[in-house]
Amino acid sequence: DDKATMSKTFKEIYLIQFILSLVMIVIYYLYISLCNVKYQQIAIIQIIYIFSCMFDINWLFFGLEKFKLTITRNILIKILSLITIFVFVKTKSDVWKYTLILSLSTLISQIALWPFLTRNILNLNISFSDAFKHFKPCLKLFLPVVAITIYKVMDKTMIGIFSNISEVGYYENAEKIINVPNSIITALGTVMLPRMSNLFYHGKSEQGINLIERCMKFIMFLSFAMIFGLICISKDFSLLFFGAGFEKTGILIIYLSITIIFIAWGNVIRTQYLIPNENDNEYIISAFLGAIVNFIMNIILIPRYNSIGACIGTIFAEFSVVAYQTFIIRKKLPISKYIKNSFSFGIKAFIMFVLIKCVSYVNISVEIKLLLQIVLGVIIYFILNINYVIKLVDFNNLFKNILKVCKKTK
Repeated sequence: DDKATMSKTFKEIYLIQFILSLVMIVIYYLYISLCNVKYQQIAIIQIIYIFSCMFDINWLFFGLEKFKLTITRNILIKILSLITIFVFVKTKSDVWKYTLILSLSTLISQIALWPFLTRNILNLNISFSDAFKHFKPCLKLFLPVVAITIYKVMDKTMIGIFSNISEVGYYENAEKIINVPNSIITALGTVMLPRMSNLFYHGKSEQGINLIERCMKFIMFLSFAMIFGLICISKDFSLLFFGAGFEKTGILIIYLSITIIFIAWGNVIRTQYLIPNENDNEYIISAFLGAIVNFIMNIILIPRYNSIGACIGTIFAEFSVVAYQTFIIRKKLPISKYIKNSFSFGIKAFIMFVLIKCVSYVNISVEIKLLLQIVLGVIIYFILNINYVIKLVDFNNLFKNILKVCKKTK
């Protein structure tokens, strides 16, 4: 609410970000130069990713709840990068082009926000000593990021060590598909974090808890639909999207889809309660617990089951994270109510799955089959949850807005 204080705080935090980005670029470059890094050309190109971190000011606009600006810019750049990939990436030898397009699109996406900075930030002088006070709290929240990154990257690294590069490829592609529904979940957390922080900071705990309940119900409504939908279409989709030889990716998607429910539940608890209430230690412990569980399960399962073993390890890791977080806040939030609501959506999503699975046995082309299953799945799930959908959508305001548009058009 105070533009001068906000501007000063932004500049202090960004100074730390800028310095750390420079340090990381140097460390990363020394690593790929001095060590015998496999696929060195790809590793060098990916320096652009770290360079883009230097210009990342998304967090400012997220904090100001100016999501339209960041989303519009991101969608446009993603669409352009997708078109560029289809135009320039044709064969195995084009992997470096693919890497370059992805990394450059990230950099351009970050730089595109800078012209809007002067509208929100005042030109104030700051000192390094003022900036350094933010280092400790930033470092504290960096620890769980490290833990999560370790067990996300560790899967692929350990598959490569205990299995082969083909298994890494199957897993990588399956993970990319799962990241699509997961991005919807994390987007809700990104949107709600500044609002919940504001509510709890001003002592409006009851209002915040009511909002958490609504968000949990909504995210469970989406999650169960995405889980059973993916399980149903994964095998046909993998063959159509990735091509022949990627049958195993479809199987891995089925396993990884189970993690959606744990990631969704944990995201609500983490971004809407733990972090806004400064329960950083609990968040850190849960993240490292997930990393430890994942590491142990990978050692046991990957040598025997390859990429499927890594999927099972990820399921156990995500479950352990959310189980710990739920146990910690069990007396502060109505967990039994969340479970009851979730169970209802789970049953309805399973009914949807059974009905659209019947389409699999119809003798039609894969493309039409997938389209039919997706459309039918959406219709059936919405009908089964019609009471909730009516409450969710304010139809009175919707019709009023439609009438206004119609009048303006006339």
